[in-house]
Amino acid sequence: MESRSLRYFVAVAEELNFARAAERLGISPPPLSRAIRRLEAELGVTLFERTTHKVTRTPAGDVLLAEARVALDALEAAGRRARRAAEGPKLVLAVKADGDAGLLEPILARYASEPGSVPVAVRLCGWQEQPRLLRAGEADVALVHAPFDATGLDTETLAAEPRVAVLAADHPLADRDRLELADLGLDAGSVARHIDDARRGHDDLAQVLTAVSLGKVVTLLPASVTARYPRPGVAYRPVLDAPPVVLSLAWPRQSRSTATAALVRAATEAAEAARDGA
Repeated sequence: MESRSLRYFVAVAEELNFARAAERLGISPPPLSRAIRRLEAELGVTLFERTTHKVTRTPAGDVLLAEARVALDALEAAGRRARRAAEGPKLVLAVKADGDAGLLEPILARYASEPGSVPVAVRLCGWQEQPRLLRAGEADVALVHAPFDATGLDTETLAAEPRVAVLAADHPLADRDRLELADLGLDAGSVARHIDDARRGHDDLAQVLTAVSLGKVVTLLPASVTARYPRPGVAYRPVLDAPPVVLSLAWPRQSRSTATAALVRAATEAAEAARDGA
């Protein structure tokens, strides 16, 4: 299977219209239709059901669409990594600002002492942007909080820390020493959605905390945030039954980089040292 055949297939599978797919690809419909027929013959399966009124994917087409997207992304990522490698040895570590559980500096310090370590560029990114950067070849390793889309990635759990409720200082619940999820109208299954809702419309943690202090938002954050962001208008209260925040290290599954392997080792050791010192 050639990459061009896969690109043609993805265009048709997403548009479900040969004319629109051809326009998107910059070719005419007849050669596109022939290319899809050749691909079906090569695979020995029917990818689309065609009528005079519509085009639909078959179950085989659904499977190939998911796999083709991954394969094409991997090809593009390989090109990006090759271009980055031509600039000299370097690792790109993606992390959300204040999303490292205090481990970023210890990890970098341990990695610098590894034989054959290379310079590390820290790429600060947005909420849950790290997996995309890894799959796109724009980062080599990432610190990321679960849950996240781990498709095509290997992961190593580094830390699990408790959550705290983040409330306006004058919120009625701020008078209590500790809370439970029910006090916030939540249960374990609704925590992730609640946090996503609180983040919506805010670019970073500073904006979220400002919204909290104004009484617009109540959210949950890792307990490690409390020491770094004390604010007069914000109260942090332990939530006894909240699921922990899990921080993982992630990297592309196909990676064979010894530098990446060394950083994974350094991160694991730094996390173990942090736990032992707690």
